[in-house]
Amino acid sequence: MASDAVFAVGRRKEAVARVHVRPGSGTITVNNRPLEEYFPITTMRAYAQVPLILTGTQASFDISATVRGGGVSGQAGAVRHALARVLLRIDSNFHPQLKQAGLLTRDPRIKERRKYGLKKARKASQFSKR
Repeated sequence: MASDAVFAVGRRKEAVARVHVRPGSGTITVNNRPLEEYFPITTMRAYAQVPLILTGTQASFDISATVRGGGVSGQAGAVRHALARVLLRIDSNFHPQLKQAGLLTRDPRIKERRKYGLKKARKASQFSKR
């Protein structure tokens, strides 16, 4: 990576995203694939780009993300978290906007563990009185 690149890590559920941002024309690649190819669902693409849209920096930076673990939703959330952190490192004036939108806080919700005697975390077999 170039020396002018800024780096941050974002997490969501089981997904971890490492994002490198450098000044450029606004191209976004995720795992060496274009954003449109990696996240074919429009909602996931929009979800991942919220920090850029909020700060108005969509066409200012070239973004390269590496995402591991989790599913599509978790990975999009991890990219979103990492982008918010990177933008904060680039310009601290973005802090009030990003904080108010809740983009700097890691979403703490994770999968609940399975309990013995149950089929899943809370699902039990049907109760029969007789």
